[in-house]
Amino acid sequence: MLALLAVLMLGGVAAGCGSDDDDDEGDGGGEAPISKFAIVAPEKGNDYGWNQQGVEAAEQVASDLGIEVEVADNAGYEDVSPILRELSTTAGAEFVVAQASGYNTTAPDVAAQTGVPELVWDNPEANIPETSATAGTASQEGAYLAGVLAAKTSESGNLGIVISADDTNWNKQAGGFVAGARSEDPDVEINLAQIGQAGYADTAGGKRVTEAVIADGADVVFGMGDGSSFGMLQAVEAADGVTFIDVIGDKTSIDDQGVLLSSVLWSFDGLYQDAIDDIGAGTFGEEGYELDLENGGISLLQTDLIDDETWNQLEDTKQQIIDGEIKVPLTEDKAQVEDLIAQG
Repeated sequence: MLALLAVLMLGGVAAGCGSDDDDDEGDGGGEAPISKFAIVAPEKGNDYGWNQQGVEAAEQVASDLGIEVEVADNAGYEDVSPILRELSTTAGAEFVVAQASGYNTTAPDVAAQTGVPELVWDNPEANIPETSATAGTASQEGAYLAGVLAAKTSESGNLGIVISADDTNWNKQAGGFVAGARSEDPDVEINLAQIGQAGYADTAGGKRVTEAVIADGADVVFGMGDGSSFGMLQAVEAADGVTFIDVIGDKTSIDDQGVLLSSVLWSFDGLYQDAIDDIGAGTFGEEGYELDLENGGISLLQTDLIDDETWNQLEDTKQQIIDGEIKVPLTEDKAQVEDLIAQG
């Protein structure tokens, strides 16, 4: 922990902290309500997923506003309070993004102690005016589209869902995926498998569990798991006639075997920008934030494996969800997902 704090002291500042020319390229420079913020992510910011998307979004927002952002990635899943306090005091951050649902009780406490507002994930009780605010997603909406795509793509009529943990967001997406797949093919078989209690970064586990799902007949795998997703991708690449649907990030650039069918993308740029705007307006913490299809926080990745006819259908379905014509079930618990699968 001391070593990590030393790293925070010595570096990690990115975007918007350069020359006057950099400020001129921003959208406000000194007009921004804060001059510096920070993001704390549990794993390295190069995972093509949750951590990288969060870090890159923070850097983009900092660049747009002409302000500084300090990145503290690979912070782990244990007690993060020393890092949060360091960023809020010595490091001078005026706003902190605690980019892990596992931080969602510690971060509000630190914010109350330091007076520096913090954004957390999946804790509605953390909405405390001018102190902390919660963020969540309607990720099940994007997963519904992924389920439709998977059912249309599958030749075996057998789909696999691999989750790295019994995680609220993974459960929501799994339920949305099941509903979407069944809307396209009521008879499709779906197998749900979990890597471990907290297998987010378990690459070997991701490969092992995905291999088992494929052995059971799945020819499209929907995988959710940060670093473990690389193992899932490896298993799919080694199989014949199997494609992979990822979450949060875009692994197209490393998809050498052409097996990445799509990804349910999460975009954090607008979320961070809204939070900073609310800090300036004095309304931060009065209510939470949500990423969904309508505001562009959730979307489906279009790849070369998706033909135009299928993509047009997915776009129509997306609009039906936005208009409320399609109701996507909300399954925050794994048992709810299992019940939904059993109904088929």
